[in-house]
Amino acid sequence: MGGTGTSGLAGRHCVPCHGGVPALKGQELAAFADQVPDWDVVDEHHLLRTFQFPDFKSALAFVNRAGAVAEAEGHHPDLLLSWGRVEARIYTHSVNGLTESDFILAAKLDREFR
Repeated sequence: MGGTGTSGLAGRHCVPCHGGVPALKGQELAAFADQVPDWDVVDEHHLLRTFQFPDFKSALAFVNRAGAVAEAEGHHPDLLLSWGRVEARIYTHSVNGLTESDFILAAKLDREFR
């Protein structure tokens, strides 16, 4: 898995997935989930986290940083911006579930939030 904890995942890069690989499940999924404890794993399908901010401007700035990270990694989360909060949902569309790259992106977004 290459490193433990958020800093280990955040130092890695997302790998493009074109389908044909199974989504993570069970213990393998749990091992990655343990490395991004602020994220909820929903139905073994996607990661979900709400980031809180003191105002709209701070939330928007985070969305812009998250967008830059997503572009650099070639892996794009769903981001919902509202006043003082950003909801992020991550999964790999081509496998309709979670892959290692989803956890890498989650760790990178955590790093941008700090």
